[in-house]
Amino acid sequence: MRRFWLFQNAPEGLPKRRQALFWLWNGGVLLLAGLCLGLLSLFFAYGDYPDTLMKTYFRHPLIVVLNLVPVLLALLTAYGLFGRPWLAFLSADLVVWGLSLGNYYKLRFRDDPLMFQDLKNIRDAAGITLEANYDLTPDKRVWFGLLCLLFGTAFLLCLVRGTLRKKPRLAVLLLAAVLWIPVLKVCADDDIYKNKTQNFDLINRWSSTQVYLSKGFVYPFLHSVGEGRLKPPEGYRTAEARALLDQYTPQNIPEERKVDLIFLQLEAFSDFSRLGGVEGIDFEKAYGTYHALEAESYTGNLVTNIFAGGTINTERAVLTGYADQWNYRENTNSYAWYLGDQGYAVEGSHPSYDWFYNRKNVNRYLGLPTYYFYENRYQDLWSQGLAPDSVLLPEIFRLYEANRDGEGRPYFSFNVTYQGHGPYSTEEVWRGEHFTDGRYSPETANIVDNYLGSVMDTAEQLRLLMDRFRAEERPVVLAVFGDHQPWLGDGNSAYHELGVNLDTATEEGFYHYYSTRYLLWANDAAKQALGNAFTGEGPDVSSCFLMNLLYDLLGWQGGRWAQATAEIWRELSVLTTVGRYVQAGGQLTGTLDESGQAALERYRKMEYFYGTNFQYD
Repeated sequence: MRRFWLFQNAPEGLPKRRQALFWLWNGGVLLLAGLCLGLLSLFFAYGDYPDTLMKTYFRHPLIVVLNLVPVLLALLTAYGLFGRPWLAFLSADLVVWGLSLGNYYKLRFRDDPLMFQDLKNIRDAAGITLEANYDLTPDKRVWFGLLCLLFGTAFLLCLVRGTLRKKPRLAVLLLAAVLWIPVLKVCADDDIYKNKTQNFDLINRWSSTQVYLSKGFVYPFLHSVGEGRLKPPEGYRTAEARALLDQYTPQNIPEERKVDLIFLQLEAFSDFSRLGGVEGIDFEKAYGTYHALEAESYTGNLVTNIFAGGTINTERAVLTGYADQWNYRENTNSYAWYLGDQGYAVEGSHPSYDWFYNRKNVNRYLGLPTYYFYENRYQDLWSQGLAPDSVLLPEIFRLYEANRDGEGRPYFSFNVTYQGHGPYSTEEVWRGEHFTDGRYSPETANIVDNYLGSVMDTAEQLRLLMDRFRAEERPVVLAVFGDHQPWLGDGNSAYHELGVNLDTATEEGFYHYYSTRYLLWANDAAKQALGNAFTGEGPDVSSCFLMNLLYDLLGWQGGRWAQATAEIWRELSVLTTVGRYVQAGGQLTGTLDESGQAALERYRKMEYFYGTNFQYD
């Protein structure tokens, strides 16, 4: 069959009519193969969400076009590079389907889509996957995709063999390059992405994950290319943004108010006893110690931009005061730089690997010159893997003691735990503690028991740490907060079985999805120095404004950024990157009034200027 004239490598010697049919066959089948590859990417675009989502793509033809055209261009580019249909298809499908498969598994395990900036952390993702022991066993959809790609490659190898010579290949490459320009421009267009490709048929418009997958995969992935960097807001002018900040005069911290600050970001720590309607769980056993600590602290809801993953978003938002986060590649203004300039010793700990999220470099860019990781400290303290809180928290105190008994400078320690990191086993209970009463499935019961066992232990380690600081003569303030809600089963299975409302279109569901708790505690020496009891229920606050709240309690004014954002915070206590806000004394909303919108625009301008002009004076 391969000897038939239509399936040869070249049409030389054939009549012109057959030459035309030869290239029509090769071009047509290659085009069809590209369309199939694009459709296959749509088949994987929605992860574990209902299959009916794929039907919604075809109700919005522009979504289909924007997903298929880039795949066809990728195939055309590969054909120009290699000149062989089967090799062009194989290389294109390794890229397109490889990314689609990564997106599929990421949605399944973390309810979080694959975005372009995630490729910069691909090593981190591989490490997390190995540590977490995710089940990557191919399911029927994966096997189907693999068989399609194998069949397509084999078919092209045997029956579509038209090979391009050098000059035609250059022409094809030039054509592809010219076509990529308008296609990428359209994919990057925010108006098209936000308005002209709306597909809210079966998804929650307030879920950034669902909005992403509602547009397929290839198109939103290409749109995300520019989202890893901070973009100037519409109408931005440098002089105007500088003038907004220059209204304020940087203030030093009064010597009598310089207290030691210990920050503890607790991995996936959340108070499930505050979830309404969940029965059959002994929350008092799990959270009794933590609630006792809350009773002697200033506490409230911390509203984040993330769910079940994305630790660095909260971490860096707190540290910088920026709602938007980007790929930090150089020194960038932060609260840590300010405290260092005020004479503070600045350091911190995270008992995981220094290459996770590039913390080894980024922490320095954000003003944390000394940072302790698994490699340079914790592997020597714990031989059984990544150090739990029973190792980390006592070590945080020892580092505090080393500064206290050494240089004795005021001390700022910014720490991120690892112990609560999911996933949690569905097959056994690691710590032997049970909190569920038997009404839930074994898988859900094991997940919840493992999670709450970790929570209970973390609270106990936190109590022990506070007791040690309680006895200190130096004034010490602790800021403790969770970074995001925990992973509770693939596709949020345990949340669903527990009956937890995660519908972010409702206020209850939004807070269940995006909020954790903060706890601000002071020892007696700090209370006396600051004239503040540090008790009571505080306001809901975004992670980017947590430092403003703390400064207010400390009686600090801070630099220009702290003073300017304090005014924004008083107008918009909750400012998220998912389009939801809380204005002063108001309710959760997606629509701001005139003053709220003006505050948001002012914040965005200052954020861009301050985030891109290091240590401006």
